[in-house]
Amino acid sequence: MPIDRREFVGGAAAAAAMAGLDLRTAAQAAPTYRGPNVIIVRFGGGVRRRETIEPRTTFAPVLLNVLARRGVLIPNVTIAQLDGVDTSHAEGTLNILTGRYRAYRDAGSPFLAQHLEPTEPTLFEYLRRTFDVPAHQALLINGEDRPQEEFFSYGVHKNHGIAYRSEVLSLHRFKLWKLRTRIAAAKGTDEELAAARKELQKLKRQDYRNAPPRQAAQIERMWRRWQSFYGDSGLKNPRGDAALTELALWALRHLRPRLMMINYQDPDYVHWGNASHYTRAITAIDKALERIVAAVDSDLAYRDNTVFLVIPDCGRDANPLMSVPYQHHFNTRSSHEIWALIFGAGIFKDRVLDKPVDQTSIAATAGALMGLRTYRAEGRVLDEVFL
Repeated sequence: MPIDRREFVGGAAAAAAMAGLDLRTAAQAAPTYRGPNVIIVRFGGGVRRRETIEPRTTFAPVLLNVLARRGVLIPNVTIAQLDGVDTSHAEGTLNILTGRYRAYRDAGSPFLAQHLEPTEPTLFEYLRRTFDVPAHQALLINGEDRPQEEFFSYGVHKNHGIAYRSEVLSLHRFKLWKLRTRIAAAKGTDEELAAARKELQKLKRQDYRNAPPRQAAQIERMWRRWQSFYGDSGLKNPRGDAALTELALWALRHLRPRLMMINYQDPDYVHWGNASHYTRAITAIDKALERIVAAVDSDLAYRDNTVFLVIPDCGRDANPLMSVPYQHHFNTRSSHEIWALIFGAGIFKDRVLDKPVDQTSIAATAGALMGLRTYRAEGRVLDEVFL
C-alpha cells in the first residue's frame, strides 16, 4: 500500500518543501512506481468537435482514423456550466490536472496577464507523493509564450506542493538555463554579460514564486545536448507547437518520464482573425501525435506499458457578432463541448463511450491507471475504458 505521509505538514516540513527538498527519509521511502507510463496531451488552444472528431469535417485524420481505433473515443465530454468556470486554456488545463473546477487562485497577475496556480493537488503531486518518482520523470511541457503555465508544476495545497513538483520543459526554461550558464562561465564581453544579466532578471520576474533556480541534473544535461544540437540563436530549433513535440521526443529518449503532459496551444492563434491558423494548427497537432505515438511504439520500455489521454483544454464557437471566427470567451454552449481519446495498455480498443463525461474525469481516470488515490478530484473514474 502507498505510504500516507500527511503528517508532514508541520513547520519543519513546510520549510523543507519551500526549499525544494524531498521530504522522504530512508525509513519512510515511498514505494517504486510499477504502473504504466501516462502521457496526457492537451489538444490545446481550444478546438471544436467539428474540426477534430467529426468525420466529414475533421482536420485530424490520424486522431480519428488511426488512433481512435486503438482505444476509446469519448465524443461527449463537457466543461460544466457553473458560476466562475471559464472556458479558457489555463482553467481547462487545471481542470485536467486536478480533477476539479475552480481549483486555482490568482498568484498576482500583472496587467493584461494571467498567473493562476493550483490550490488542489495536481496529478504530478499525487504521483510523486505516493511513489518514488524523481522530478525529471514527471514532466510538464509548455509553450514558450505561455510562461504563466509554468506555475502548473505544483500547487499550494498544504499536503503537497513544491516538494512533489513536476519539472518543466519549455523554451522559456531553456533560455533561463542558457543565460545562467553563460553568466557563470563569464562567456562574452562585459557589455554582453551585462545584457545577459538584464535578460535573466527579466525572465525571472515572470515567476513571482522565485522557484529554485536549478533544474534536475538530468534536465540540465538534456539542455546541454539541445544547445549543442540547435545552438544559441533560436533560429534553428523548432518553435511553437513544433518545439513541444521535439521536447517530448527528447524527453522520451533522455529523461524516460513516467508521467508527461504536453500542452499544445497553436490553434489559439485564430484570435489573429485567420481561420486557417486554427485548422492548420489542428493538423499539426495531429501529425505531432503520430510522431510521439510512433516513438513510444518503437521503444521496448514504453511500447506495451503506456497510456495516452488526449483532451482539449476548451471548445470554441463562431460568434456571429464578431469578424474573428472560432472564439471561446463568450461562454456559449460549444465552448463547453469537447471530447477525449484514451488508448494504450489496458484500454479497450476501437470503442466509443457514448455517454456524457465531465472534463474533470480525466484526472481521476489517470490516477486510477497509476494506482493513485486522487482524493481531492471531483470527476469520476471512467471504468468503462479499462479492459
